[in-house]
Amino acid sequence: MLKEEINKALEVLKTGGIILYPTDTVWGLGCDATNVEAVAKVYALKNRADSKSLIILLDTDNKLQSYISEVPDIAYDLIEYSENPLTIIYSGAKNLASNLINEDGSIGIRIPKHDFCQQLIQRFRKPIVSTSANISGENTPANFSEINQKIIDGVDYVVDLEQESIEKKQPSTIMKLEPDGKFAFIRK
Repeated sequence: MLKEEINKALEVLKTGGIILYPTDTVWGLGCDATNVEAVAKVYALKNRADSKSLIILLDTDNKLQSYISEVPDIAYDLIEYSENPLTIIYSGAKNLASNLINEDGSIGIRIPKHDFCQQLIQRFRKPIVSTSANISGENTPANFSEINQKIIDGVDYVVDLEQESIEKKQPSTIMKLEPDGKFAFIRK
């Protein structure tokens, strides 16, 4: 089941499509984080201004330096020891779709502890976008049953895992980490 769903999601990502998928936090809208057209589709579906950047998921912190100019050493400890899902906003984003990167050159990255996400990203060999599965301005759905039908109808593939779960998941903690190691919490 897991392998089949990964294969189906991979095909959609490779062709520039959007997937609706479970993560370690809330359900996410995802696409190839290096594909400008795919990222534009996510913004359009969410009805969100592209000046508000989205976050990306990587399968391992070993890949951070591929997408960040200068990774502060403390980032690795923060990722390793964080008990809750943690999104870190880094300066100096690179090798990503231009419409994904914030105006100040930063990008939010999370390393999910979630089998489906881990295996999908590992097989895709590129980061994927992860943004909450809601129309901009609406509440973030805590589980699949709360997702707006417009979102479900607007994606190219809905991953058939965890849809029956009624567990109310929370968005990740967000922290901005400067190259010198200074940090500030954006969302706890």
